[in-house]
Amino acid sequence: MQTVQDLPALRAAIRGWRAQGQTVGLVPTMGNLHAGHYALLKLARARADRVVASVFVNPTQFGPNEDFERYPRTLAQDQAGLAEHDCDLVFAPEVATMYPFGAEHSVSIHVPQLTDTLEGAHRPGHFDGVATVVCKLFNLVQPDLAVFGQKDFQQLKVIERMVRDLALPLKVVGAPTQRADDGLALSSRNQYLSAEERAVAPQIHATLVQMRELVVDKGHAWRIVEEAAQSKLERAGFVPDYVAIRRAEDLAEPEAGERTGLVALVAARLGTTRLIDNLQFD
Repeated sequence: MQTVQDLPALRAAIRGWRAQGQTVGLVPTMGNLHAGHYALLKLARARADRVVASVFVNPTQFGPNEDFERYPRTLAQDQAGLAEHDCDLVFAPEVATMYPFGAEHSVSIHVPQLTDTLEGAHRPGHFDGVATVVCKLFNLVQPDLAVFGQKDFQQLKVIERMVRDLALPLKVVGAPTQRADDGLALSSRNQYLSAEERAVAPQIHATLVQMRELVVDKGHAWRIVEEAAQSKLERAGFVPDYVAIRRAEDLAEPEAGERTGLVALVAARLGTTRLIDNLQFD
C-alpha cells in the first residue's frame, strides 16, 4: 500500500492504473477509522480494481463551536488498518494542498434544498464544506465510483444530488450502516462517550425502530410519532436537535398517510457528544 500527500504522486499512481485499464474506487474519510469505514472499503474493493482511501479532516465542514481541533487524528493507526483491509493507496493531504488559497477563500459548492433542513439547519455551512471537499476529491482522484455510509443519510443525498446536477462521471454507492451488537451506529465520536453514556446511547436506534413500527405497522400519524420519539429521548437524557420522519428521496415532509419511501432521522447530544442515526422504513 502506498501513502501520498501531494497531487503529482496521487495523479501518477492513478495514471498508471488507468494505463492498465483498471477501474478506481474512492472511499473518502476523515480518519480515525473503525469497522464502519472498513466495510466501505470492502464494498469499494468488490466493485473496483483499485481502491483509494482519503484521510483528511476537512476544516470547512466544521462550525466555529464544533470539534475540529479535538477531532482525533490517527494517521499511523489508519494506515495500518487500511493496509490490513486491502487498500491500494492512501491520500492524506495537508490543508494547504486541498485549499491552496486558504479554506476561508476557497471556491464553495452549495447544494440547494437538501441542505436547508435537519443537519443543514443546525449546522449552517456544514454541507457546503462537505460538497466542496468531496467535489475536490472527485476531481483529484477521478474515480469510477465512490462509497459513502448511509449513517450520514443526508450527506449521502447531498452528494448524490451534486453528482447528478454537475454530471460528474462516477457512481455514488451507499453502504449500509454498521452497528455495534446493541444497535449503536459505529462512529469515531462514540469514543467521547463515558461508560454511562455508552450504555444509554443505543436508545437512539431503539427509538428509530419504534418510529418505523408505529408508522408502517400501526399507521400512526408521522408528526405524532416524531413528538413521542423526541419526548422519549429527552427522558433518557438526550438533548435532540431533531427527531424527524422524511421522504427518503428528497427529505421533504411526507403527505398524510404515507408509509413507504420514508426515513426516520435523529441528531441528539448525550453529554458533550453529538450522535446521529437514521433508519429507512422500506
